[in-house]
Amino acid sequence: MADIVLSPGAVALADWRSIYRGASVSLAPAAFGAIALSARTVSAIVARGAPVYGVNTGFGKLASVRIEAADLEALQRNIVLSHAAGVGAPMPVAVARLMMALKLASLAQGASGVREETARLLEALLAKGLTPVVPCQGSVGASGDLAPLAHMSAAMIGVGAFVVDGVVVPAQEALARAGLAPLRLGPKEGLALLNGTQFSTAYALAGLFEAETVFGSALITGALSTDAARGSDAPFDPRIHRLRRHRGQIDAADSLRRLMTGSAIRASHLVGDERIQDPYCLRCQPQVMGAALDILRQAAATLETEANGVTDNPLIFSDTMEALSGGNFHAEPVAFAADIIALAICEIGSLAERRIAMLVDPALSGLPAFLTPRPGLNSGFMIPQVTAAALVSENKQRAYPASVDSIPTSANQEDHVSMAAHGARRLLDMAANAASVVGIELLAAAQGCDFHRPLTSSPPLEAARDLLRARVPHLEDDRHFHPDMQAATALVTEGALVRAVGAGLLPPLDPQELP
Repeated sequence: MADIVLSPGAVALADWRSIYRGASVSLAPAAFGAIALSARTVSAIVARGAPVYGVNTGFGKLASVRIEAADLEALQRNIVLSHAAGVGAPMPVAVARLMMALKLASLAQGASGVREETARLLEALLAKGLTPVVPCQGSVGASGDLAPLAHMSAAMIGVGAFVVDGVVVPAQEALARAGLAPLRLGPKEGLALLNGTQFSTAYALAGLFEAETVFGSALITGALSTDAARGSDAPFDPRIHRLRRHRGQIDAADSLRRLMTGSAIRASHLVGDERIQDPYCLRCQPQVMGAALDILRQAAATLETEANGVTDNPLIFSDTMEALSGGNFHAEPVAFAADIIALAICEIGSLAERRIAMLVDPALSGLPAFLTPRPGLNSGFMIPQVTAAALVSENKQRAYPASVDSIPTSANQEDHVSMAAHGARRLLDMAANAASVVGIELLAAAQGCDFHRPLTSSPPLEAARDLLRARVPHLEDDRHFHPDMQAATALVTEGALVRAVGAGLLPPLDPQELP
């Protein structure tokens, strides 16, 4: 992948996606002027001697405690070490790298008061493949993602550990091997590194990108299921959707219609089909998937804005030589975005499971029971549908909004929090569940279409079937099902299914890509 150059405040959603997928990162050289000016402003504020939160005072409820000039470096080191109190499994490397890039872009806007060497170290860690080991639990989404960002910062000062080429290495050793020195924190720098929403935002973006892949794959498997059940494409007629006016619904219907264009299976029952209407899981795909697309686009816009913002505290304004305390660290926008992504993921999987259930039921699909040529002797797709149902129910439980919860912290100084970290962190597991459901649907829909031979589906859907059949043969008699499910799900999660039909047939999630 091409190197992503971060222009602070103006990074496109596509660039954050590329970073999450593994692209290298550097900071636009022009950003260092604003960084240097901000650092000089902090030095001038310190020289004035007036109390400034987090620069020469304690933190949280201890903000009224004044810190002497000789202790300012120790103050910043102490906040990092004391706040590195996370628990749980380490962040996935891809998400942690995204968090680091988000923090770098935020600091580089010249409102955080960090020095150039601090930004340079973050840039170097990304370039050299040193990813801090960051426990994923411990943030309530305000006052910033303190505990996880403290673990990131601790590694930068030589405490804790990095992941290097998949191996956990003590921080001091990893820095030395890379030719880097541990950071010595100046005034405000520890607080600037800890304060902010980058942990929650990184997880939310990662969830969004995985949901994007699952969404596109589910449109493909939904169209394939429609053909497998000899369903109608009339519900995808654009005239229907123009009357309702929702952009997502219009776009989803357009994709479904184009995915099925040229299907010989569809052509075979255009005349003389006694069925009047298909089940909702087929007929209402544009309405359900379109609604999911609309809210995913809304979440994408929110998260792109958040990713380009500055969310630490206090903020440094060099033009007036002021440090202003506010609440940009409160991650409510991220929490709301994560909650609606969760709803979309849940419904994408739920609708796909209903299509699987329809296909295995001969009374609804007209296909052999459980999609096996010899039901009874063989169970066919009986239990994969049960697995899909289990995953959908698990996602329903996880879809309860995190943002409606709050618990006071810091002796009631921080008396309302967003829970954005919880809301965002669940998304990867939810997307993985939904991807497995869509993978099972891919298997079932392809199997259903096999019963219509020699008739074929449309060229794009046949490309999807060919991709699957290169890895998973038609199911004649029962065999070990788990490897088939793994292979099909991998086609979803790796984006191979979307690439096979051509991404141009699917509606873009990024609002900036809309015509």
